[in-house]
Amino acid sequence: MTKTELNIILSNFDVNTSKYSYEIINTGYINDSYYIIENGERKYVLQKINTNVFKNIDAIKNNISLSINNLKDLGYHKIKFINPISQELFYNSGKEYWRLMEYVKDSYTKDNAENTNDAFEAGRILSLFHILLKDEDLEKYLYTLDNFHNLSYRIKEFEESLDNSDSNLKEECKEEINFSIEMFDRLIVFYNSSLPERICHNDSKLNNILFSSSSKGLCMIDLDTIMKGYFHYDFGDAIRTIVNPASEEEKDLSKILFNKSLFKAFIDGLKSNGKFLSNKELELLPLSTALMPFIHGLRALTDYLNGNIYYRVSYPKQNLIRSRNLFAFSKLALKHQDFMKEAIEKV
Repeated sequence: MTKTELNIILSNFDVNTSKYSYEIINTGYINDSYYIIENGERKYVLQKINTNVFKNIDAIKNNISLSINNLKDLGYHKIKFINPISQELFYNSGKEYWRLMEYVKDSYTKDNAENTNDAFEAGRILSLFHILLKDEDLEKYLYTLDNFHNLSYRIKEFEESLDNSDSNLKEECKEEINFSIEMFDRLIVFYNSSLPERICHNDSKLNNILFSSSSKGLCMIDLDTIMKGYFHYDFGDAIRTIVNPASEEEKDLSKILFNKSLFKAFIDGLKSNGKFLSNKELELLPLSTALMPFIHGLRALTDYLNGNIYYRVSYPKQNLIRSRNLFAFSKLALKHQDFMKEAIEKV
């Protein structure tokens, strides 16, 4: 993006376009994000929505508009969107959708929990997010991504990719393919248990939680995936990025760990706002820590078999590495089921 292009975009928002520069934000696989800089300081966050992934922009606008006014409380920061001149939530350039948000001074995100405070604050913010939205009318919320965490649908996609892959590719992924098939029956329980639907973030990895300069959790960010789901989606996604110090790009699987102290701290943070989950939900929390990395790993494996057509990759085998990495954590989570059950029961 050039300075001229930036000025054109910003001219459609209620800001002075003449005095800003930008800085690329390199985190995230989907949307393009930029810090907007004024006099050497970050002023706004500008994002271009990836419409190849998010095809239903109206659903995103609907869900954010419904939820954003409720996502405010003492201890929960409300994201402030800068409305375009059109008074829509996003600016539509004709080809692209852009949004502008106020940058919270000295705020930051992190990919991994560095200590128990990080884990506690992540749990506190996630539970507060759910408590603030617990009385929402679910029927008013639309699906921004169809079948996003629907395991049956992801299995169908995976099986179709197998049918269309050559034998050499399948041989290369033999171990991952076999593990996927073994896991299907074990994890389908989430979809046969009459769990209550809630308004979920649905992408609650740690780097979608904003922290303050004093290391306090502020709020959930990247709200495009707010829609109906099971609490387990948010719990499992958070755990895989909080108790494990390795990123999902790590090739050395020996570095993938399960930190029990961070898990306990996250649970303490979750409970700090009071109990809000049913007994059935509590019962399935440990297994969700295997479900979510498995779904992400299965999607990466499917994309690799399909020729890397969905996720952004920087080298040909990146999706295969991601799937091996995520499956490794899923296996680790299965080994820690008894520990997690006991830790949850204690609080």
